[in-house]
Amino acid sequence: MAATLRIQSDWSRALSKDEGEAWLSCRSPGKPTLYGSVTRRGLSSDGVPDIVASEGFVVGEVTKKSILISCPHENVSTKFLAPYTSFCRIHQKSITCLDISSGGGLGVSTSTDGTMKIWQAANGEIRRLLEGHVYDVNCCRFFPSGLVVLSGGMDAQLKVWSAEDASCVVTFKGHKGGILDTAIVDRGRNVLSCSRDGTARLWDCGKSACLGTIADCSSAINGIAVGTGDNSLNLGTPEKPPSEREVGTEGKILLLAREDKKLQGVGLQSRQPVFLFVGSDAFNCCTFLSSTYILAGTQDGNIYQLDVRNTNAPIQVIHRSGAPVLSLLPYRDGFIASQGN
Repeated sequence: MAATLRIQSDWSRALSKDEGEAWLSCRSPGKPTLYGSVTRRGLSSDGVPDIVASEGFVVGEVTKKSILISCPHENVSTKFLAPYTSFCRIHQKSITCLDISSGGGLGVSTSTDGTMKIWQAANGEIRRLLEGHVYDVNCCRFFPSGLVVLSGGMDAQLKVWSAEDASCVVTFKGHKGGILDTAIVDRGRNVLSCSRDGTARLWDCGKSACLGTIADCSSAINGIAVGTGDNSLNLGTPEKPPSEREVGTEGKILLLAREDKKLQGVGLQSRQPVFLFVGSDAFNCCTFLSSTYILAGTQDGNIYQLDVRNTNAPIQVIHRSGAPVLSLLPYRDGFIASQGN
């Protein structure tokens, strides 16, 4: 596994000062971690920060928005990018979940400050405060229309909100524990949720009703993702004809990231198991890269890439640090991961 070069603080803020400083570390598996720092000494004539590194590290190209740093001893280099923009006034504490509408105009986020807010993605201006959950709100996401929001909370309630007037239009009840993640089937006539109670459920938005329990596990389900199954997969056959209220479930597979170290695939329409993979620790999150390839992240910092056609062994296991992998998002030809460090 290659070495990992990291900046241990918000370097863009530290280096915005005349003599700002940020800490560095370079970690290579099986070797002691190398520590150092980068310091800003001022500005060059063209307004680019003048930055130097401590012994063992080398500063390469520097722009107003990026710094290239290398560690010759481990033959590793990383380009660190400054935020395009920062919104510091939306929440007062840590952000636990966020989503951006399909058109890119609005954002929705939840926080440990107990609030869920809708805001302008261009400037961070708060548009709506969504109030109605009891206790913490764990997850939020926009429907494909960008006009409706789905949320789940520790109160075991799943809610659908209007992004236009902040009204709660639907509340689903049935889970026995806090809801930890949600997913939307196609355009949103049906939605999915998973809970600390070990179940994943399918809901009908039009009738405000539960259409069925997709999976009932022996442990909490921390994350879910729905995608189209590969044509070669046997997704199983429903024991009875699906309700006419089920829309878009055929040919879909539901991923379950479970607390008991298991990643499971279930036929969404059939409710039948497709695969079960055992990882190194509790699975926190999962996502589809394609109909064939999936990703899942664990509490001990592993990211597993699997082929759904054969999950006996992972394609690769990525381990950058021991911090929990909290979320995964496909991006272009790769993916973005967030970790709890």
